[in-house]
Amino acid sequence: MSNNERTLSIIKPDAIERNLSEQIKLIFTKNNLTIIDSKKLHISKDEAAEFYKVHQSKPFYDQLCNYLSSGPIEVIILEGENAILKNRELMGATDPKNAKEGTIRKLYGISIDKNSVHGSDSAGNAKTEINFFFKK
Repeated sequence: MSNNERTLSIIKPDAIERNLSEQIKLIFTKNNLTIIDSKKLHISKDEAAEFYKVHQSKPFYDQLCNYLSSGPIEVIILEGENAILKNRELMGATDPKNAKEGTIRKLYGISIDKNSVHGSDSAGNAKTEINFFFKK
């Protein structure tokens, strides 16, 4: 019984700026995640606010929205066995200093804010986040 799932990954502005897109996508594919679709775009502050509305009440919300809309991003639909959990393991801890060796954030993250990637944290959010970018 396979648990095939889809999840959303975002390669954030700091990683796009440093041309890390291909390296990051390679980490996904080497770990049995299939890239179903991807696109580069630049979202507005309002779109970022809509995307991150689950974090609305948190103190870092405004900063998060400013950052996600600060430059181009690449949004990716990943599919695979336990894709949501696998993607989160590959990303590593939110703060690159606390991320495990070999994780995307340990390798490429600059700071807790500029941590190179976003990944959905649950099946419900994965569906919502994929629809946000790919069902327009």
